[in-house]
Amino acid sequence: MGFLSSRHDPAASPIPARAGIGLRFQHHAQVLAETPDIAWLEVHPENYLGGGPAFEILAEIRRDYPLSLHAVGLSLGSAEGLDREHLAQVAGLARRLEPALLSDHLSWSAAGGLHLPDLLPSPYTEEALAVFVRNVDQAQMAFGRSILIENPSAYLAFVHSTLSEAEFLGEVVRRTGCGLLLDVNNIFVTASNLGDDPGARLAALLDAAPAEAIGEIHLAGHSLRSTTDGRVLRIDDHGSQVCAEVWDLFEEALAHLGARPTLIEWDRDVPPLPMLLAEAAAADARLGSPRPELRHALVG
Repeated sequence: MGFLSSRHDPAASPIPARAGIGLRFQHHAQVLAETPDIAWLEVHPENYLGGGPAFEILAEIRRDYPLSLHAVGLSLGSAEGLDREHLAQVAGLARRLEPALLSDHLSWSAAGGLHLPDLLPSPYTEEALAVFVRNVDQAQMAFGRSILIENPSAYLAFVHSTLSEAEFLGEVVRRTGCGLLLDVNNIFVTASNLGDDPGARLAALLDAAPAEAIGEIHLAGHSLRSTTDGRVLRIDDHGSQVCAEVWDLFEEALAHLGARPTLIEWDRDVPPLPMLLAEAAAADARLGSPRPELRHALVG
């Protein structure tokens, strides 16, 4: 489809190559009242499709900050195709809020008319690739712009996969013109759970797609769970600070890519706003960027 070469190229986003935070309901009133010194914000559009007070507050906050919409319900890996009504709702919200970036995941979550509360993995096969490409094309047509696709966290590997994750994502970019959202925590979680080397997994993904396709980076915390057979799983729950190993992997990514818009995700046990801002400051220090002083000039 060639979306990556359009005026909506992720590399040309009005979101600066600095650190932002995921805006959650707990912080709406504080952000609106205090306009804290943060470069940009990201929200899940599914939380605002019903309109009402939450949307009105977000629309007001949007006047002061660049915004990204990070969807969790498009179900781009669904063999049955996309839910046209849901896609139209998200596209309508995007037209109203005019986000600088739009993204979703390499996953599926809908089947047989049911929407499941999780981001489920896809096998890395040519058949699954064709489905995903078809759905990404449809989503980008609805939005009239390119979107970013996030690499997933994994807890198992499909034995019948014929492509690596990096090869799969690289082909999606090549065939649709979409961009990539590089989730560094997901790379570390997946590599640890599958017995891979995190640095090698990162390098493979960076080699599979052009650097200009990577329009955003995510950072988050994860938890550890022991299994009945004595193994330890890393769970991508976004419920803690970024760990040292993920910070190190982030620095490796920056050495290859240069600075990119970077988000601190925190969805479980959401802390007070100052802790999120401190995590963003730690990311900014690694990005080599000062805290934003002219936020209003950055709003698209």
